[in-house]
Amino acid sequence: MLKIGDKAPDFTGKDQDGNAIRLEDFAGKKLVLYFYPKDNTPGCTAEACDLRDNYERFISEGYAIVGVSRDSEASHKRFIEKHSLPFPLISDPSTEILQAYEAWGEKKNYGKVTVGTLRKTYVIDENGFITDIVTKVDTKAHASQILK
Repeated sequence: MLKIGDKAPDFTGKDQDGNAIRLEDFAGKKLVLYFYPKDNTPGCTAEACDLRDNYERFISEGYAIVGVSRDSEASHKRFIEKHSLPFPLISDPSTEILQAYEAWGEKKNYGKVTVGTLRKTYVIDENGFITDIVTKVDTKAHASQILK
């Protein structure tokens, strides 16, 4: 189980433009790494748009934001364009990053147990250590959960 104070797992993934994004790219910055189930669904769109609407505040406080889901690079590109998202989204179809961050597993959806992406956010400090983990994400007010 990952916990506050742990070193964040290293990762490499491709963003919506096919560019490699690595944890080490954020050395010296704080990183909000958020995991979400699916582009263009109501909850995921609300969450992404709340982060977008508060993006300037995140930047002014030294944060970068990166989203991760199993969606394709093309899906991410459309999602970003449709909602004017100012941050990259990593495509993780293999679930390698999702699993490293314990964001893949069993969940209940309308009473049915399925395996899939768990909505979860990690805040990682300038040195690569986890400083916060949000497991009960309020999709409409996620920025305020992070920037408390």
